Order: sequence, then structure tokens, then C-alpha cells
Amino acid sequence: MTAASIPGALLLDDATIETPYAFYRRLVAEAPVWQAGDGEVFVVSGYDMLVEAARRVDDFSSHLKYLLYRDEHGLPRRYDHRPSNLHVLATADPPDHAVHRQLMLPAFTPARLAALEKFVEQLCEGFVQSALAGGRTEFMTTVADRIPIEVVSALIGFQESDPDALLRAAFASTDILAGAIARDELVARTRFSSETALWIVKQLEAASREPSAGILGGLAAGVREGKIDGLSAMAILHILLSAGGESTTSLIGNAVRLLAEDEGLQQRLRADATLVPAFVEEVLRLEAPFRHHMRWVPDTTTLGDVTIPAGATVLLMWAAANRDPAKFEHPDELILERPRRHVTFGSGIHTCIGNVLARMEARVVLQTLLRLTKAFVLDPERPPKLVKSLAVRRHKGLSLLLA
Repeated sequence: MTAASIPGALLLDDATIETPYAFYRRLVAEAPVWQAGDGEVFVVSGYDMLVEAARRVDDFSSHLKYLLYRDEHGLPRRYDHRPSNLHVLATADPPDHAVHRQLMLPAFTPARLAALEKFVEQLCEGFVQSALAGGRTEFMTTVADRIPIEVVSALIGFQESDPDALLRAAFASTDILAGAIARDELVARTRFSSETALWIVKQLEAASREPSAGILGGLAAGVREGKIDGLSAMAILHILLSAGGESTTSLIGNAVRLLAEDEGLQQRLRADATLVPAFVEEVLRLEAPFRHHMRWVPDTTTLGDVTIPAGATVLLMWAAANRDPAKFEHPDELILERPRRHVTFGSGIHTCIGNVLARMEARVVLQTLLRLTKAFVLDPERPPKLVKSLAVRRHKGLSLLLA
């Protein structure tokens, strides 16, 4: 089989989005660097190729030049959304990326994370106890959606914020990356994301008038001191809100579903909570919250034996690389003793700055849920539902029966 034999429409096919594992295997085996159809979208799925591309920052720019949508033939096409051309933090290249990252580091010190862990423990206790009260719960809305957005709001230092509104804003920001939607729907989603940006600008303006703590206060100070401009500061906060809310919510939901489907594993972790961190790593590998990130090719280059033309969009498909059999023995199996090697949080200079926080939140939620329950299973009357997105692996419905 050759790369040309893989239909381009498979990338955004509804069945592939829902259950992508066979597609991942096919890409890794037949086309670790694959042109999706006849357009300017390429997918990197092989582990070694992906790591190489992530570290060749001059050849594979992090600038988000385009968004993706599905055309009438099911193929991926690109949409030039001008606000996405503001390049900060995760979408910035050197030297700007280093400046932005340096401004964020004080928020992720061991002392700050230790304080946040106590906050997460308090939140978990309350939310999980409430979920247990009825014996049946919609876990995403009662626990998994709520904790990460509360944490990211506290970390940033938003003032007078509404958690529900922030959650909608976070999800809307990643909705524009879904890919598996029509162009008209994509355009509609970008409008809501723009409204969120305006709200963040007002938060920055308030923090500039009255200095405050958290990332918000640090960025406002950076604007005053000329280290960063106001538009870039707003965009950084927007990225942190969407990534912090989206990725950890997805991780928690994926982890709980896997446990609900495996009573033996659930009881093993309940009996030995020290295994939970290893379980979190396997969940991250098997169900990457962000399935891919985009790169842009400034000049024609090659990766492996594939020529990628100037201006092309490249998807670094972390979720597929995490199941590459050349790197992971029995890649589709959950093995707690497996060495940590996954690339879910990226590779190279763009390794996610919040990865320690996400791991901690997931660990605390799972340990709390396991401690306060004897067992939990999927509700057979309400099957799990996933968001239709190429970019994220998040449940929008995860109903549990708890004991």
C-alpha cells in the first residue's frame, strides 16, 4: 500500500473522528508523512518524524496561519482567519516564544503548584461528594468541566469571572480548531471567540489600573514595562484559558471513561493510589487531549522522503505517534509499567508549559473519585458522547452510575 491509496476524506470522516485508532495505525504504517487529499494539508504521524519536525522550528513554524474546515467532498481545506495570525506562546516562533514563556514561568513554580494542589483537593472533595449524592451523575458537567476552569481562572487571576461563561469561552476557542465542520460553521464559531478576546482586553485594562496577582497581573505589568504589547498579552491569556480549560477537562473525562469500562483496573488503582500517576500517563498516551497541533511551512522542505511545499499546513498528530509500534510495544494496550515516552504535551521548545499542572489536576480528581466510591460504571441508558473534532478528544457527555 502507498500513501496515495489513503483517501484524503478519511482525515475528517465522522467515523474516523469517533474511533480513530485504525486510521492512526494505517498512517503510521503506510504514510508517516501524508498529504491529505489534493490540498496543502500534510499529516505527520510517525513518532521519529514528528519529533524531528517539532524540533526543526525554522522549517516548521508554529505560526497559526490557517484554520481547517471540511469541504463538500469531505476533504480538509484552509480558512484564512486573520486573528489567528497573532503569534504568541504556543503559536510563536523564536525569539518571541522565549519571551512569552519567560513571562509565564513565575505562575508554574513548585510553590505555586503546591498551593494550587490544595485548592484542587478542596474543589474535588466538594464536586465529587455532590456527584455521589444521587448515585447517577453527568460527570463532565458536575466534575470534569468545572474543576479545570476554576483552576485556570485562579491561576490567571481573572476578576469577577463567571466559571460557566469562562468554560463556554474556553471550549469556543478550541471549537474553531475542530476541522470536521463546514466553512459556514467555522466562520460562526470564530465570532464567539472574538467576543472572548474583547472580554480579556477589559480584564487586562482593569489589571493595569489596579495591579493584581497571577498571570493577569504579571502580563499587565509586562505591558506597562514594554516587555510585551497589549494585543499579545490578550492573546496569551486567551490561549491559556482555552488550553488550560480544554486539555485538562479532556484528560479527566478520558481517564474516568477508561476506568468505568475496566472494573479490574479501577479496583487495582483504588487499592493502590500510588499507581494513579502511571495511569494518567497511559491515558495521556492513548487518548491525547489535543490530538494534533498545526505547523506552517515558510519554505519548501522535506521530511523523510516527502517534499512539503512552501505555505503548506502540517498537522503534528501526537495521538497517532503515541501508538507508533516502533516506539511502544503493544501500543494499543494500557500498561502501567510502561516508560514515559509519549509526546502528548509536545516536543522541543513548545512542550506544554502547563503539563505538570494538568497531571496534578487529573491525579487529584482520580484519587478523590476512587477514594469516595466503591465502584462506578457507564450509565447504559446514556452512552458517552464525544465532541466532533479533529483537534480535541473531549467528552460532552459521560454519565456514570456510582456506588
